[in-house]
Amino acid sequence: MPKPSEIITAAAALMNDSAQTQYTNAAVLPYFNLALDELQETFELNGLPITHKTTPAVITVPAVSKAINIFVGFDTNPALPSDLIEIEQIWESQTGLNQWTPMTKKDFLPHYLEDGTTISNFLIWSWENEKINLVAANQVNDLKLDYVGSIFKTPILIGNINMNLPYTKVKTYLEYKTAALCALFVAENESRAMALDSLTTTALSRSMGIQIKGLQSIVVRRKPFRYSFKHRGVNY
Repeated sequence: MPKPSEIITAAAALMNDSAQTQYTNAAVLPYFNLALDELQETFELNGLPITHKTTPAVITVPAVSKAINIFVGFDTNPALPSDLIEIEQIWESQTGLNQWTPMTKKDFLPHYLEDGTTISNFLIWSWENEKINLVAANQVNDLKLDYVGSIFKTPILIGNINMNLPYTKVKTYLEYKTAALCALFVAENESRAMALDSLTTTALSRSMGIQIKGLQSIVVRRKPFRYSFKHRGVNY
């Protein structure tokens, strides 16, 4: 697993400062964090598998609750996952039964349900102001979320630069991108920044290609030769 300190050292070397006299850990760290945030957003935008997550534990929603916020104690407790970027699917079950059925997302909850009537299951949900809005249920229900989540907890602090990043296939991209940002904003050397940025493009392509290649490893059973003729009743 790559460490931020290793990436910063490589970025300094790309800026012809292997001794890190100017491009110290503290000086380069903000640009490393910028590169990390940009990489996360690119992976999230392209829906790469590394961003796909399911809540490790169920979210138990008390009866008559109408919302779940990303912060604990705002509307209900527990809260939504702190790494949540976008919800793909919500599943519900009566608490403890583990019998999951998908809920339907709506842009807005129907206003005819505002009369205080409660139901046993939520059935539908909407997303507004960083929270899940629900129709109040008269029983305790469990939720499970499939969602797009952030990979890295940013910003990385100076005291954590020797900790491993949770994903291996990003090292060269982050080295080139961090150095490109330093070249542009510290050295103010646009030609070096452009040269380094071109290297980030190929590094990013490799990183994304490795994940996309995995999606293509789906076994397909091919139709036998002359399949169509046989199913037309033609014998050979």
